[in-house]
Amino acid sequence: MLSKGNPFRLTGYFKANNVDLSVCAYFVCIISGCFATRFFSVKNIVRYKIIKDLYSVNEAIRDKEVRLIGSDGEMVGVMSGREAQRRADDEGLDLVKISPNAVPPVCKIMDYSKFKYEQSKKEKENRRNQTVIEVKEIRLSMTIDVGDIAVRTKQCLKFLEAGNKVKVSIRMKGRENARAYQGVKVMEDFFEGLEGKAVQDKKPATEGRNIIMFLSPAKS
Repeated sequence: MLSKGNPFRLTGYFKANNVDLSVCAYFVCIISGCFATRFFSVKNIVRYKIIKDLYSVNEAIRDKEVRLIGSDGEMVGVMSGREAQRRADDEGLDLVKISPNAVPPVCKIMDYSKFKYEQSKKEKENRRNQTVIEVKEIRLSMTIDVGDIAVRTKQCLKFLEAGNKVKVSIRMKGRENARAYQGVKVMEDFFEGLEGKAVQDKKPATEGRNIIMFLSPAKS
């Protein structure tokens, strides 16, 4: 049996068993190639490029000419990359390339660690302020009674007040499919019972054995 591990250990195994070295080289290439394919996958390469190219800082900036913005936010002008770096060093700050696609690239003198911290705070704040809209579902039936309609109406109003969209559906069974218009009437009555607190994104429509309606909160 061959043990897992360094593929180049296969050489000793083949020699001990009088196997042609060309066969050994073939197997080593296959195993090494599989490792390289997995390690240098497109996903990993793209991930590395995104991280690497996010911002170029200090010595990583190799442009001969840049447009410099000072630490006070004022435009300094076009100069050599070396001169821009010297100015950043004189202030004890970093030179950061903020617009790599501009001609020439735009660099700014700043405290890069502070900049990253502030960017992180902004991203967290933006995520916190994002409103997540969910699509809730209310299921009715063509033979639903008044009590159940009242319960579903109350539940739907709760979803709408929370800012969510609502999918209202009826699943037709057996011969009900031939009386789809009755299901549409149930949907319309249900919508009227919401008393103007919803708008129809999609009016009741038959889709196969289902009748579907989509609602959104009405604007106040």
